[in-house]
Amino acid sequence: MFQTYFSELLLYIILIVFLTATAVQLIYFWFFYSRLAFSRLPSPKDQQLPVSVVVCARNEYENLVIFLPLILEQNYPDFEVVVVNDASDDESIYLLRDFAEKYPNLKIVDLPQSLNFFKGKKFPLSIGIKSAKNEIILLTDADCRPASKDWINVMQLRYDDPDTEIVLGYGGYERSGGILNRLIRFDTLRVAMSYLSFALAGLPYMGVGRNLSYRKSLFYRNNGFISHYQIPSGDDDLFINQVAKSANTHIQIAKEAHTISIPKKSWTTWVRQKRRHLSTSNQYKWYHKLLLAIYPLTEGLFFAGFLFLAITFYLPLCVFPAFALRLISSLIVYKGVMKRLNEKNFLFITPFLEIFFLIFNIFTYLTRKMNPSKNWK
Repeated sequence: MFQTYFSELLLYIILIVFLTATAVQLIYFWFFYSRLAFSRLPSPKDQQLPVSVVVCARNEYENLVIFLPLILEQNYPDFEVVVVNDASDDESIYLLRDFAEKYPNLKIVDLPQSLNFFKGKKFPLSIGIKSAKNEIILLTDADCRPASKDWINVMQLRYDDPDTEIVLGYGGYERSGGILNRLIRFDTLRVAMSYLSFALAGLPYMGVGRNLSYRKSLFYRNNGFISHYQIPSGDDDLFINQVAKSANTHIQIAKEAHTISIPKKSWTTWVRQKRRHLSTSNQYKWYHKLLLAIYPLTEGLFFAGFLFLAITFYLPLCVFPAFALRLISSLIVYKGVMKRLNEKNFLFITPFLEIFFLIFNIFTYLTRKMNPSKNWK
């Protein structure tokens, strides 16, 4: 009899945990993520502010050949492209000099190995920003291409409010075959759904360097990356976490303003990249870390609780409708986010991908300190 009572009590506790997790998940989907899924950004006024695009490159000859002209040939009247050649030992500097003869708006900053006394991308990026002549800085990577020739124009339109100092963009990845490519693109979608939605909710906490813009004066006023120079990564998310506020941050999700990057080709390099990205999240403000931790925690409790309760068939008229409500909510919101960010082929496998990343992120987090990355490239 005691054993039966204990079993019933355990099932009841699991049910309460499951229902609580379901409620929290619904709050995230409908209070936060729906802001991006159903966003209707106001039409900004027509303007053309001077822009400096800053790109850091280390041994990126092949990517510069393909992607740099796509930036240099943007449909925009007043912009420069600052390329920081960070201690490359390939033929990048000669290629850049050839480009400079053809494109007068290209500025080359060549850094020899001996100048970078810090690990990571922050030193060369700081030099590139300081070398830029314009107030509006637009960042991307050497392996990125703009989704359109109006990338610069559409990104700078979000500075129509004089209080705006940061514009968060979306940087997706090229579509190709294979499981790894789909996982990378879905992971990128989920990260973007989080930081863009939180920004719309007045809680901006990060951006991605593949497509990010801010004012040069903001960079100087906050002493650049000084507060986290000792961390090799985080030139994008840690800086934004430090300086972004509700009033000074906007997003730009128009398809013309996206960038597209080359995804990792091997599992090893992707896992290494994920470990590096996770290492910076420990430096976020405490309330950002709390909000970001609650979602995966309740997501795990939701799936684990449902599995246990479904196997035991405990109160199915309560458990299965709760599961269905969360499932339908997630599919509705994900569909809207995919439409806004021009991503496809995920919707009906979303629950399986969510479960995969629950397990994968735990594994990545636990192993990230075993072989920390010391370089930005």
